[in-house]
Amino acid sequence: MERVPSLSLCTPDGSERGASDFSALLQGCALPLEAQSLAGAARQLIAACPSLPQPGAGRTLTRWQFLAWLAGQDLSLVKIYEAHADALAIHAELAMPRAVAPGRADPEIWGVWAARSPRSELRYTSERGRQVRLSGVKPWCSGAAFVTHALVTCVDRDDRDWLAALPIDQPGVTVTARGWEAVGMAATQSVEIDVLDARATLIGPSGAYLRRPGFWHGGAGIAACWYGAAAALAVRLRDAARRRDDAHLNAHLGAADAALSAARALLREAAHTLDATPQANAMALALRVRAAVESAVDTTLHACARGLGAGPLCRDRWFARMAADLPVFVRQSHAEHDLAALAKHAAADLDWSL
Repeated sequence: MERVPSLSLCTPDGSERGASDFSALLQGCALPLEAQSLAGAARQLIAACPSLPQPGAGRTLTRWQFLAWLAGQDLSLVKIYEAHADALAIHAELAMPRAVAPGRADPEIWGVWAARSPRSELRYTSERGRQVRLSGVKPWCSGAAFVTHALVTCVDRDDRDWLAALPIDQPGVTVTARGWEAVGMAATQSVEIDVLDARATLIGPSGAYLRRPGFWHGGAGIAACWYGAAAALAVRLRDAARRRDDAHLNAHLGAADAALSAARALLREAAHTLDATPQANAMALALRVRAAVESAVDTTLHACARGLGAGPLCRDRWFARMAADLPVFVRQSHAEHDLAALAKHAAADLDWSL
């Protein structure tokens, strides 16, 4: 298929590379990826680009640019890769080194599984120092079929929250087929896992996962993924407008441009703010960025559907998959709940002076 156009970006190592160079990272991957091909593509990408700059450490925009580019290629792949990069950032922020198995041929792939099941949270069944045994159910485990390790939330006997590193390939972890019926993001197979007396290692002190500044850094970074996918869809709208002069098509393109340009400006401002004040509470900033980008996604999806019609939704496999995946991915936003939280948290400091 035709590669999705992209702007020139900075690589994680700081060098400048164009879209064709980035596309080489996915050499041989047929996009959009299916469930059967996602694992191999994730291993290939992580082997070539094992980490990203730490958020809030001076190069947050570089991190987000790479995630946005990758999201514009395949949302299932960025879902896996972003979680892997987030897990590494959490280890670094909490000063917890990863134990890497010696002689491993394939790269480790980390997930971050923090959702909770109403039926059963992961709980300690025993503990010895930082080594614990976990049992329970963990829902929405993206990439569970091939992820090698995951950072999982769990609770102790007193219902205190903890984060633990869980190796997936062990007898106590069972990847089920339950809990994921969506057409969008189907390749991620974000199913439930059953855990029974599985070994894990506590990461950081109790409550550290939510209290650390990086929690909201990561939350804002997810919006960069949403943005990248929406921008890639809008490229098809732009290309169509270049081929034919149609007033309604141009109006839809104008709406997408205004929404995406505003979201891009806020993402860049947010990246600068996080780098300038990495220890500050970034909750309001992250919620504001997420809300703005979600609005841009909604506008772009509407503009593409109205401006391009049924053609690409029915005949363009990449476009159809992106249009199905993005609404599911963006539901990581909690919509009006997040807007209410933003207003409550930031009300005293709201100032819209230009």
